[in-house]
Amino acid sequence: MRKKQIDKIDDNDLENVQPQPPFFTPDRILAWTGIGLAAAAAFFPWYVFFNEDKFGMRVADGDRTRDLPHTGPREVFSVSPLAMTNRNKEDAPAPGELPDMLTTATVSEKGKEKQNNLAAGLEDQPFPGQTSFRLLHVSNGRALIEDGSGMYMVRVGSTLPDNARLTKIEQRDGEWMIETSSGKTYHPEK
Repeated sequence: MRKKQIDKIDDNDLENVQPQPPFFTPDRILAWTGIGLAAAAAFFPWYVFFNEDKFGMRVADGDRTRDLPHTGPREVFSVSPLAMTNRNKEDAPAPGELPDMLTTATVSEKGKEKQNNLAAGLEDQPFPGQTSFRLLHVSNGRALIEDGSGMYMVRVGSTLPDNARLTKIEQRDGEWMIETSSGKTYHPEK
């Protein structure tokens, strides 16, 4: 193979010379970024696993013991030391600070009367009225019904807005009707 000198370039060589593509293209940058993110996602959990002390919950340092009473031995039974009170002499309250254990207060009856009146008023309150719905259309073994909260497509066995179940969808005298488990029948409104 013969090397050409740089000084001697003829017109034929200029036509065959192609520019070199740039190394950092947006596609390559995006590809290497994705590879880097995938590698980080694969190795970061292992880094956390092997360095638990850097990522774990930090527990506040403090005194985790409690003074037990200076009493003699007791029978063995399961009681948490945290549930026991400290009965040392120096921690006991002075005799003048002891609470009065005699109950001397009275309780008013006014609150009970008001509470009884409210309870009596609740008993006299009427039950809410029955929810009603109307039959709009019947097709393919299903019925379209409507009540105050919307329209529903129901079939035999479905729960209706009045908490009854749809038991029958049938055609009588050329008119469709539905029958519920409460015994009511509904005809489409015209």
